Amino acid sequence: MPEATQLSFLDLLDKVRAVLPPGLSVYAVGGSVRDELLGRPIHDIDFVLSGDALKIGRRAANALGGAYYPLDEERDTARVILFQPDGSRMALDFAAQRGPDLESDLRARDFTLNAMAMELSDPQTLLDPLGGAADLRARLLRACSPTAFEDDPLRILRGVRLATAFGFHIQPETRQLMRQSVERLPGVSAERLRDELFRILDGPQAATALRLLDLLGVMLYILPELPALKGVTQSPPHFEDVWDHTLSVLQKLESVLKTLALQPDPEAAANLAMAPLSLRLGRYREQLYVHLSASINPLRSARALLFLATLYHDIAKPDTRQLEGSGRIRFLEHELLGEQAAARRASELHLSNDEIERLKKIVRHHMRPLLLAQTGQLPTRRAVYRFYHATGPAGVDVCLLSLADSLATYGPDLPQDLWGHQIDVVRTLLEAWWERPEESVSPPALIDGRDLMRALNLEPGPEVGRLLELVREAQACGEVHDQEGALALAREGMQKKDPSTPFFGVEG
Repeated sequence: MPEATQLSFLDLLDKVRAVLPPGLSVYAVGGSVRDELLGRPIHDIDFVLSGDALKIGRRAANALGGAYYPLDEERDTARVILFQPDGSRMALDFAAQRGPDLESDLRARDFTLNAMAMELSDPQTLLDPLGGAADLRARLLRACSPTAFEDDPLRILRGVRLATAFGFHIQPETRQLMRQSVERLPGVSAERLRDELFRILDGPQAATALRLLDLLGVMLYILPELPALKGVTQSPPHFEDVWDHTLSVLQKLESVLKTLALQPDPEAAANLAMAPLSLRLGRYREQLYVHLSASINPLRSARALLFLATLYHDIAKPDTRQLEGSGRIRFLEHELLGEQAAARRASELHLSNDEIERLKKIVRHHMRPLLLAQTGQLPTRRAVYRFYHATGPAGVDVCLLSLADSLATYGPDLPQDLWGHQIDVVRTLLEAWWERPEESVSPPALIDGRDLMRALNLEPGPEVGRLLELVREAQACGEVHDQEGALALAREGMQKKDPSTPFFGVEG
């Protein structure tokens, strides 16, 4: 390492070294060394040692006050989680050395930029037998060996993720090795494929990564429904087929999120279309950050799930495409069939039930904000209530997707008046969710099922739920204010039996 290099994680390395048995050689390897050289923040450190890694991991956890987990007893791998003062977590993985020496271990890794090491007793000396540091300087992604992808085909996805995250070029020979091993992907577990896919979706340049995966022939093995979008033409204002449009929506979604980030990207915010977005929705930066950072599942972010929903929001267009006599192309109910297709793929990826429900709602309702905007009016309290009654927290994701969808649909020809009105519609929806939820999203109950059954002589059943929902909607619209009015409306509702509840909730 250059003498001027001040290692950001040196203090932690010193603490780990202090608890090790005398004479034991332990090396920091892989991503932490790479990120140190790139000046990137470090959230985990991998250690390799020629000894009992499980035992050393437990010893480190006890000495450092961390939580200990045996990751893989057969492969002698342990994890220690340290909780930082700011609430963040640092993962320390201890693994037994693969092969007779450190160099053998490094040569068995995926890419040269992940095959560098430093010994804890001499952290200023970089051990780099494969030239990873030179590849970092050249911004080149190179496989460690000709069998790297045969040994683990998941490395194909990891390579695409690293290339797009760091802006690196994949060496031609490495790219060819990737293509040759694509057919081995079915041998990788759905969980490992899912986790690497979500890392790609959660990272920068997701659309670029998806294009590269497609060029490598990976798509048929991880998201097999997507290639059918190619060549499916659409009527104006669309100017791209469904496949290119979908990737454009991914790109626009990333721009929207950069514009509305806690620390907005100046280049993104300076865009003509993004300036009004920043001005009118910028007050929700913190709420959006919390929403997208939250984990529906502890291992995956809501942001990555939104990007997966974006990939599938038009997935049913090939099956619903209709050419009318006028020449107009329509895709009737593509959002309903798309919801089902997205749910099937999510199930194949072994997502949780909560993630699948969020995904379905985003895909099914992705058109609602635009339909609300096309009325020319701001949403009424009834429309706002029906929107969130159908979507719940996914309504926030639907709003973000709808903005990106419009940007991608119109491209440079986006009418500013339409765009401005759609932003105002989204602002009205987000304002209701975050600033006035008790008014038109989830008003406090005036009556419950027992009140209804007692006052109207009803038996438990669906009718009670229907009447309660009738009252809640009227309350959200400001039409009912007390228990007496709620019961009166319920009595009236018993006589009608069939209240109108349009699917899109645009009117009202």
